[in-house]
Amino acid sequence: MKYRSKLFSNKNAFADNTDNLFIKAVKENCLYQYNHCKIYRKILDGMGFDINELKTIKDISKIPFLPTLFFKKYKLYSVSSFRAVVKATSSGTKGLKSEIGFCISDLYSGLKMVLSVSKLRGLFSPVPCNYIVFGYKPHRSNKTAVTKTALGATFFTPALSRTFALKYRDGKYKADLDGVLNAVIKYSNSKFPLRFMGFPSYTYFLMKMMDEKNIHVVLPRNSKILLGGGWKQFYTEQVDKSVFYDLAKKVLGIDDNNIIEFFGAVEHPVLYCDCKNHHFHVPVYSRVLIRDVDTLEVLGNEKEGLVNLITPMVKACPILSVMTDDLGILHDGKSCGCGINTPYLEIIGRIGMKDIKTCAAGAAEILKEVEL
Repeated sequence: MKYRSKLFSNKNAFADNTDNLFIKAVKENCLYQYNHCKIYRKILDGMGFDINELKTIKDISKIPFLPTLFFKKYKLYSVSSFRAVVKATSSGTKGLKSEIGFCISDLYSGLKMVLSVSKLRGLFSPVPCNYIVFGYKPHRSNKTAVTKTALGATFFTPALSRTFALKYRDGKYKADLDGVLNAVIKYSNSKFPLRFMGFPSYTYFLMKMMDEKNIHVVLPRNSKILLGGGWKQFYTEQVDKSVFYDLAKKVLGIDDNNIIEFFGAVEHPVLYCDCKNHHFHVPVYSRVLIRDVDTLEVLGNEKEGLVNLITPMVKACPILSVMTDDLGILHDGKSCGCGINTPYLEIIGRIGMKDIKTCAAGAAEILKEVEL
C-alpha cells in the first residue's frame, strides 16, 4: 500500500493540501478490502458501489459505511488470523464487543501516526515520570483497546512506576481509588513529574474524593493529566470540562494547559489529540463526515449529526469507513485560534444504535445473502 505509506509518513499531522494523497490511499485500501474480504465485497456490490467512483475527496462520502454495531456482531478480516498479529476489542460495556485485527504494516502506520500527532502537545519527554493509570491493569484475559492504549501512553516517557486504578481480583476488575490516592500523595513529593492516564470518570471521582477529604497537593512541575476512553457507564455523572479543569487546579495544582484529552475508537484507531484550546482537530490520516440522523446525508460545518470516520490505516480489517453512535459537529479549524487549520470535531453526545433506523439497514439486508 504505497499511498498509505506516503500518507502516514507525513510528519506534519495537520498539514494542508493532503486531499489528493488521502483519496488515493482510500481507493487503494478499498480495493484491497474488496478483493480480500468476501463479506465486505458483498456489501459494496449489494449497495451498487463502484470503487472507480473514488476520484476526488468529495467522493469519500459515497463509500458504504459500516456502523460500529456491525463489528460487535460480525468479525470481518481481510488477512489470515496468523497475519493479524494484534487483536483488540472494544470495552463492551453493554455486553457486545468489536474485535479488530492489525497486521505488522498497520501497526507501523499507527506508530508513525502516534509519533506525529503526539508532538502537538509535547507528550514525549526523556524525563522519567511516575504514572497513575485510571484504567485496567493488563491481564491475559483483557484484550480491550482502551487497556492497550492506556498502557501504551505510559511509554511517552521513561516510566518510574505504574499504579493502576482497576485491578483484576477474583475473576473481575475492582476499583482501588484508596490505593491510587496513597500513590498520588506519595508521588506529589517526588522530584519527577506525575502523569495521569485513562478514563476521565475515575480521574474526576478521585479528585472529588480528595476535595471532600480536604486533601490538596501540588504535583511536580510538568505533571500532566491525559484523558481517554470517555465516561462510558458513568455518562450521567459527566461534568463540564470547566468544572473538571477547576477541580484539577484546586486539588492537584495542574493548569488546564497540562490536561490533554484523546478521542478514538477501536473501529477507527486514529489518534485524535486536543489542541491547546482543547479541540479535536482532524489529522491528515483521517477525515470526518457529519451525517443527518434521519437521512444520513452529509451535512456542512456547524451542523449536528452522526459522526462518520474514515481512514485507510488498517489493512487487516475493512474499517475504511465506519459510522459511530456519537453525535458531533465539525467546525472550521481556523475558528479555533490555535493555529491549526484542519477542521475540528466536537463530540456532543451519544445516540443508541437502536434509535438509528436506517444506519445498518442496507448492510443487514445484504448480509442475509452471505454465509458467515
